[in-house]
Amino acid sequence: QVQLVESGGGLVQPGGSLRLSCVASGRTLDYHAIGWFRQAPGKERVGISCISSSNGPTYYADSVKGRFTISRDNAKNTVYLQMNSLKPEDTANYFCATGAYSRCSWFKEWARQDEYDDWGQGTQVTVSP
Repeated sequence: QVQLVESGGGLVQPGGSLRLSCVASGRTLDYHAIGWFRQAPGKERVGISCISSSNGPTYYADSVKGRFTISRDNAKNTVYLQMNSLKPEDTANYFCATGAYSRCSWFKEWARQDEYDDWGQGTQVTVSP
């Protein structure tokens, strides 16, 4: 079973940037699509991005498209989420997750949390003046 650990969260002003990391151990991520999700207080966990194996196609929720960029470094067994132009509504706990498929398009819906099997513990992002 794979263990996922997110890091890179913190407090940032609106308009600022953060880069989140998701490091895996126990299994290579080379052949797995990876999703990033976020959960704001009192709200459901929602998918915001997905990257296929071998730096394949990427997908973004409309709410983050053009501001966030997902990437991966298979040599480091790590997936990143670069977040720019952050807004207060981006405040949430951010999670990475992996499932059985190597392509995001092979999920019935990549943004659905029940498509994924393994999750990290999350990293908190707070966007506030």
